[in-house]
Amino acid sequence: MEGIKIEKIFLLFQIFCIISNRGGNSYAVIESVNESRKFPDKFLFGTSTSAYQIEGGWNEDGKGLSIWDTFTHEHPEKIADRSNADVGPDSYHRFDDDLKIIKELGSDFYRFSISWPRVMPTGDISSLNKAGLKYYDDVINKLLENNIEPMVTMFHYDLPQKLTDIGGFTNPLFLKYFENYAELLYIHFGDRVKYWITFNEPFDYCHPGYGEATYPPLIESDGIANYLCLDHTIKAHAMAYRLYRMKYYEKYGKIGKVGITISSRFYFSKSNDESIVDRGMQFMLGWLAHPIYSKAGGYPEVLIEEIGRNSLGEGRAWSRLPTMSEDWKNLIRGSADFLGLNYYTSRYIEYVESPKGKSPSLERDARINATVDPQWKRAKSTWLYSVPRGLTGLLGFIKDQYSNVEVMITENGFSDDGQLNDDDRIQYIKDHLNAILDAIDQGCNVTAYTVWSLIDNFEWVYGYTERFGLYYVNMSSPNKERIAKKSAKFYTDVIKSHSVSSNL
Repeated sequence: MEGIKIEKIFLLFQIFCIISNRGGNSYAVIESVNESRKFPDKFLFGTSTSAYQIEGGWNEDGKGLSIWDTFTHEHPEKIADRSNADVGPDSYHRFDDDLKIIKELGSDFYRFSISWPRVMPTGDISSLNKAGLKYYDDVINKLLENNIEPMVTMFHYDLPQKLTDIGGFTNPLFLKYFENYAELLYIHFGDRVKYWITFNEPFDYCHPGYGEATYPPLIESDGIANYLCLDHTIKAHAMAYRLYRMKYYEKYGKIGKVGITISSRFYFSKSNDESIVDRGMQFMLGWLAHPIYSKAGGYPEVLIEEIGRNSLGEGRAWSRLPTMSEDWKNLIRGSADFLGLNYYTSRYIEYVESPKGKSPSLERDARINATVDPQWKRAKSTWLYSVPRGLTGLLGFIKDQYSNVEVMITENGFSDDGQLNDDDRIQYIKDHLNAILDAIDQGCNVTAYTVWSLIDNFEWVYGYTERFGLYYVNMSSPNKERIAKKSAKFYTDVIKSHSVSSNL
């Protein structure tokens, strides 16, 4: 009897620790008192890749040039190891190898992207490439034959070069080109694909591609072209969503979902200044999420006010932030069934009265300075620090700001040199899974988690110098062998048990 009393007292102590720490770094406390933590039965687990990063076959079977083909060929000096993805992991020829390891993991779904220039070499329906459609038919069919749900991203950085030649994301006609492309995908694959993501990380291709000129198409127009890119992305997304709901949702059994994937950090204030935290979040997540997921619609007020005031101070006749008409606000508001979220890291921020960036620029408009905590563990990537409590905070922010919309974590991962014994990656994934469980405990509507990435691949301007894969790929071998890392076994156990063990 005495033993039973002691057990009850210890259990009550555990519950007290969990409740009292929910507002802070609760994932560590809960982990210390539980052997494992269970995810909801319907929670989904998967992995993610993108076409340009893994496929290879850059000029085969009628595929057209993407801006990343052109960029890496013409400017190898801008890639860390002067490499490209002409071959890479060669998934175009070796998808069966990928399928084998997806099955090995026990994944519920596989998130991959379709290469727009592979199915429409010029970006236009007049250039329809049946060989490209067949490749993705085979991918989707093989996944379904093995009870793996395909999650399809329509655009993941690799814009057809021909569309960039006529202005790319800054051309208003881009909206119609994308809608036309989306309709082709709905028509051809919609009977089998339930989860659609229109765009992956607009902030991360608009700002470096049209603002800083570090990504293709190398346009240096910070504060102008990058804002136009974001505006056209949001509108094109809404058009593609409305098209699906109007013509294909009922046709395909009312089970399909269309969303957009947004990348975001969470921001902390060392002085607990909620206003600066909100400012930072609106200038990052809110820029894209507020028009789609908020009740009010349109851009966040802080963006409208700051960019408008700065534009007038620069002697301009109108704001550099495009104006949304009421018709566009209404079309965009509510144009998603879920929010795809890519989370990697967080920062501390503070308000800057007199920013030092170029005029105009996002830096001068946002007026925030970001720093890291030296105690945070850094990955191989210089920008990536492990801050799991930031994910809990971010999910809570989304819950409060956007009526607890369904969130699917579409990317989360840790970079290193590609070693097979990748304990740091395991710890990162485990900590972030616990952070998600904390958010679920607090009522956040999180339904899926996706590791970036299934395999080592071409990491954009970092080439192959940084590796994110659960599986190592021998890039120097003609067979491109996929070799399981220690993290693959860990993730397999997570999926199988639907829980996070307290042990590595």
